[in-house]
Amino acid sequence: MEVKPIVPVPAPWKLKGTVYMVTFWAKGGKLPDFTYSPLEAASAFSDPAQSGEHKGGLSQFQIIRYAESPVGPYDELIVCPGFFTYHEMEDGQIKKKSAPRITRIYVSQKYTCWNGRKNWNIPKHLARFEFKDLPDGSTTVKVYPHDTDDDVAETYASEIPFFQAKIRSLQWAPSFPLSSNLLKYIGIDISLVQPPLPTGDGSQKELPGTDHWTKVVPGQKTKNACLTWVDMWQGSETITTRDGYENFWPGLGRWQLGLKMEDADIEFGEPIHWNLSQPKL
Repeated sequence: MEVKPIVPVPAPWKLKGTVYMVTFWAKGGKLPDFTYSPLEAASAFSDPAQSGEHKGGLSQFQIIRYAESPVGPYDELIVCPGFFTYHEMEDGQIKKKSAPRITRIYVSQKYTCWNGRKNWNIPKHLARFEFKDLPDGSTTVKVYPHDTDDDVAETYASEIPFFQAKIRSLQWAPSFPLSSNLLKYIGIDISLVQPPLPTGDGSQKELPGTDHWTKVVPGQKTKNACLTWVDMWQGSETITTRDGYENFWPGLGRWQLGLKMEDADIEFGEPIHWNLSQPKL
């Protein structure tokens, strides 16, 4: 089968897919080591002095199964541990602000990996995704990352999952429409502000770097959302990779109330850019 080369697909992107999410509250300050991929962990991207301090707050894990995108179907795992500080020009003055940031993210194909990094500074890396639908109506997902410490070129998937979960919809809860735009009405700005990315040695040339900051407002909406139970237990095979956090995140309990957005419309618009040496104008 012919393997197509990676080509630039600039923003904006409109996508469709199923979104599973868990929202939680993260404490500010030092983050777990696994918050960043090894490539970004060894760069300015994770350095508070250069890329802003972690303030915590409203945080999310998201698993998304994209049925449609400008680069074809793919799966994705997002780790967004709350808000980080950054500087912005406002009314002629440099002001310190805070915004959510995606710190680690996995995708199942190289085309979205390359373009996500180039378009929005989203630190995508490749992984193998394994989904199973069980007889009781639940779905399990396991994510096997390529970015292991002993494989700088990220040529193969680890035998140990970085993340796993079991998700089941609450049968007694009715479905309802849902849009991320509702958050602005309660004073939550969901604009992602992402620092520059380092360049990686990806075996498929899927890890470009950037030299500027980006800011983008993502959007998600559906007519069919429902509540879910999410089992966050990582299992004995992965406890050692989570520094002993058997439920994936420090202080996070095993069972979490989540959301499922079926047949969701998802948008990633054109980002605002500014360079390393000056705040956004």
